[in-house]
Amino acid sequence: MTRTLRDRTSTAPAVLLAVLGLLLGASACATGPAATTDPKAPAAATADPDRIEALPDTPAPRLPVTVPSADGRQVTVTSAERIIPLNGSLAELVFSLGLGDHAVARDVSTTFEQAAKLPVITQAHEVSAEGVLSLHPTVVLADRSTGPAEAVEQIRAAGVPLIVLDDAKQLGDIGTRIDAVAAALGVPDAGAQLKERTERRIAEVRAQLPAAGATRPKVAFLYLRGSASVFLLGGPDSGAPSLIEAAGGEDAGTAAHLTGDFTPLTSEALVKAAPDAILVMTKGLESVGGVDGLLKLPGVAQTPAGLDRRIISVDDGRLLSYGPRTPEVLRAIADQLHRDAK
Repeated sequence: MTRTLRDRTSTAPAVLLAVLGLLLGASACATGPAATTDPKAPAAATADPDRIEALPDTPAPRLPVTVPSADGRQVTVTSAERIIPLNGSLAELVFSLGLGDHAVARDVSTTFEQAAKLPVITQAHEVSAEGVLSLHPTVVLADRSTGPAEAVEQIRAAGVPLIVLDDAKQLGDIGTRIDAVAAALGVPDAGAQLKERTERRIAEVRAQLPAAGATRPKVAFLYLRGSASVFLLGGPDSGAPSLIEAAGGEDAGTAAHLTGDFTPLTSEALVKAAPDAILVMTKGLESVGGVDGLLKLPGVAQTPAGLDRRIISVDDGRLLSYGPRTPEVLRAIADQLHRDAK
């Protein structure tokens, strides 16, 4: 997720992008709730142990297979004995499919418990080709944000099958992404089972939402890194609108006619967005001093969300992962957004 978020900040000034890229590695390691005692800002459901729920039966890969890569290549995979997923969301899929024992490395955004002992083969958010090749992988999974390009080409030049997956940016992308990873690893039946489980759980969360009123609460997604003064307001391409809408809200950035992914936070932009609630990552909220610190940022205290201290906090490593744990993310957002309706 985190590398994807870095790439989605194309509308922010270049200096903010540089700072953001340096900080995301630390943010991805946050798994606990935000530090706040505000009774109106409960900790997200992600305070539970950060574990992956694998399918009950370990699948046996049927290989070889030849699958399309998102960069236009056809890639043949002959073995799934040694898998390296190059970001946290792809690692989540490998482990959820029941193939976690075959993973031999992780990147900095892979923080769940079962992967904790795997060696890290990224430097900040750049893939180390030498680190990857030293582990003799039989297949490498990447996405469009994986880089640098020279490292990707070096891995391929060594004869390692490397498959690029399209990024997942909304709920509708989850099934396609599961299918693609399962096909690449030779376990399409397990993929179908995981997709069915994930879609069913998302539907169960949505079925439990309070009946929609005449208007939906507007939710602004803020990306915060207080130590570097990085404060961004999410727009329609931030990755959060699909979750907000599925949880029964309306994305405030989209409603305010923002464009692109992120824009620097200003009091004018936030007051125009007029959110009823604010969605943040737990580590980001912590970095500004909790809810009290958030209210000191430009325009926050003047919004309906600020006046009501209505802050939704979700774990950094899960919020935008769009995978098997998305039902948990959706439940966390919905529970906090509709707490007064319970």
